[in-house]
Amino acid sequence: MAGLFDSIAHRYDLLNHLLSFGFDFGWRRAAIRHLRRYRPKTILDVATGTADFALAAAILKPQSIVGIDIAERMLAIGKTKIDRAALSSLIRLERSPAESMPFSDETFDAAIVAFGVRNFSNLAQGLREMHRVLRRGGVALILEFSTPRGRLAGGAYRLYSRHLLPRIGGLISRNRSAYEYLPATVNDFPDGENFVSILQSIGFEQTACYPLTFGIATIYVSQKQFQKNQE
Repeated sequence: MAGLFDSIAHRYDLLNHLLSFGFDFGWRRAAIRHLRRYRPKTILDVATGTADFALAAAILKPQSIVGIDIAERMLAIGKTKIDRAALSSLIRLERSPAESMPFSDETFDAAIVAFGVRNFSNLAQGLREMHRVLRRGGVALILEFSTPRGRLAGGAYRLYSRHLLPRIGGLISRNRSAYEYLPATVNDFPDGENFVSILQSIGFEQTACYPLTFGIATIYVSQKQFQKNQE
């Protein structure tokens, strides 16, 4: 998996913006607005990639943001962007899988993921790790692609993701297989209420989902229990 993302790292940001028609900027801003009311001081950005979500979270003025990812080239690009934004004292990046994080229990006020949770090698284990490193009452905020349910929107999305996206992504990145794999992960991801059920089975509470742009993306917000005896 790391090799796949390293192979497209040099074009990853461009293709994200191009292939989402620029909606990804607004989706991240919408997700951060949901996070704002929790006022997190310490934030963990899981599967940070090139650190776009970590950089977006800086507007909340936390004390620290840590981003983790398994792809070294993605992290290198992210570090360059952080330095360019003069935020290296706020945001640090580390190489780590989501399923085995090098952090103590109850370390962070918020754990966030943008377009990365569907790529966890073990979805349940990655979510359990997010739950473990969150403090009591901490929030998990996940922004992920989903499949539109409407007949018209769903049909148009399937046409685009199965045929146009691999061609455009493959042409620009010179790795068509990566852009055949990525839409397939969206199709296989248990989105909507199915994902809410998974979060609840992990131990998250007060879970809600907010579809965006006809359901092409969805924001999920969950909290870790406040009291240990509630588990």
